[in-house]
Amino acid sequence: MMKAISPTEKLLVEVRDHFAVLTINNPPANTWDRESLAGLKTIIHRLDNMRDITALVIHGQGEKFFSAGADLKQFASGDKVTAAEVARLFGEAFEALAQFEGVAIAAVNGYAMGGGLECALACDIRIFEAHAQAALPEAKVGLLPCAGGTQRLSWLVGEGWTSRLILCGERISADTAEKIGLAQEIVPKGQALEQAILLATQVVQQSPDAIRSCKSLMIQAREHAISAGLKSERTHFVDLIGEQNQLEGTNAFLEKRSPVWQ
Repeated sequence: MMKAISPTEKLLVEVRDHFAVLTINNPPANTWDRESLAGLKTIIHRLDNMRDITALVIHGQGEKFFSAGADLKQFASGDKVTAAEVARLFGEAFEALAQFEGVAIAAVNGYAMGGGLECALACDIRIFEAHAQAALPEAKVGLLPCAGGTQRLSWLVGEGWTSRLILCGERISADTAEKIGLAQEIVPKGQALEQAILLATQVVQQSPDAIRSCKSLMIQAREHAISAGLKSERTHFVDLIGEQNQLEGTNAFLEKRSPVWQ
């Protein structure tokens, strides 16, 4: 770990031979909060300034969770000011990750839910362990994906499967993730990090200048096309905060009961 790169213990960063490994370290479920989101943005900017770094591997600590997404306690009160700040931080963090000048590889070593999946969506390549599952379940708690979920998932897998995950609340297995193009590879439990690092070593064998140019060109059309949608996600997210169904859904989840929608 290098504290000069990570400003928070919730994100551990290890620099190896021309690539970095970032561990989401917020047990038990590796949720994202204001501290870790601001930290991710800072880390990406620092790595971009390290011209010898051309790849980044992201994984979750432990064996069960890549990341369960946002800490829903942040939204239980229905405070729009807090929600707007969190939505902004989510957007800034994952947009920085999507625009990282090197190659970002997600080693999905467990559940990737909500903002956890959105983190993986902001990466260039996703390696799933066989037991991993993915979902964007925000509508089940009266919310919506506000960090690229409605935009990047459609771009990657098309509107049909995006509808199943977001509008039907479907949770998918690693096999389904590979079938629809969300995952590029499935590996046995405990091997996603190793495989992601292997890919990172392939990246660093190539010209860093060429990698940066190729990456910039490859994401240009996508990031331009979805820029307005990313802003609208955050606006609609904040609009839902404090409404009757958002309060019911979020608090029902925290209280481990079924919501009663109005």
